[in-house]
Amino acid sequence: MAESVQLHIATPLLESIPLTKRAGFPVFVKCENAQPSGSFKIRGIGHRCRKAVLSGCKHIISSSGGNAGYAAAYAARQLGVKATIVVPETTAQNVRNRMSDAGAQVIVHGKVWDEANDRAQDMIAKDKEAIGIHPFDHPDVWAGHATLVEELANELPQKPDLIITSVGGGGLLCGIAEGLDRVGWQDVPVLAMETVGADCFNKSVEAGKSVTLPAITSVAKCLGALTPAAKCMECIKDHKIYSEVIPDKEAIRACLMLLDDHCILVEPACGAALAGIYARVIHRLQEEKKLQSDLKCVVAIVCGGYSISLEELLKFKKDFNL
Repeated sequence: MAESVQLHIATPLLESIPLTKRAGFPVFVKCENAQPSGSFKIRGIGHRCRKAVLSGCKHIISSSGGNAGYAAAYAARQLGVKATIVVPETTAQNVRNRMSDAGAQVIVHGKVWDEANDRAQDMIAKDKEAIGIHPFDHPDVWAGHATLVEELANELPQKPDLIITSVGGGGLLCGIAEGLDRVGWQDVPVLAMETVGADCFNKSVEAGKSVTLPAITSVAKCLGALTPAAKCMECIKDHKIYSEVIPDKEAIRACLMLLDDHCILVEPACGAALAGIYARVIHRLQEEKKLQSDLKCVVAIVCGGYSISLEELLKFKKDFNL
């Protein structure tokens, strides 16, 4: 049964006329917000959960501030096994409710994801039938996320000149790198976007080694890993990855502009990627001669996310005077 259960879908790839008009070059958006779990996370988390269940797992335990936890809860429900999700105190009640509604037991522990993860690890050690599902740091998770690039290879009219993504703990970035290798696109550059205060990858790139942030201060809580996956540091050696950081205000502005342009509501963690276009980060990189001047095909990954509501986005709009 577990082998045949569909957990993620092939998401729409749209040629974005509004973004193309704003950017001055062709922009396509990969709508991972259309996944059954509301974000790209179900690709990797689902793949990891399926393999665990096929190996005899009866209880999935995960730690997450939001999207990975819901993906684990959804996958467990579809696969017919028990799920426990440990979330930090910062996880909104409506997000906790979504996990509970999917059948998961939700435990609140710690102020940040790392503390919630410590609690999850303690639970895993005490349950012989349980397997821990890390939200971003596992080869099975990266392998699942790599399917996104395989879809792009089948859908795009040509090889992209650039892929834009958000980075939190780095699971999606590692998956993109693996996907690029699978389809023979090793030379395609990736723009990895973060927000100030949730920029562990950028800090690590600057230091040349993994760096741990003292705290998450960004409103983009779903980018809120204190330390990136170690695999990220290998990816930057083998692929052309540009790490850029924007203020929270630009991430929120991008969310609002996407809502106007495509009627798609996404959280600030996703807005960080879209700010690569809306905040003209790509144009700056072109001026700095890091990216080619004649971009003909740019893909922005709309990673989605349920950790937002229209009410919350409008509050951010007011808070940032947008």
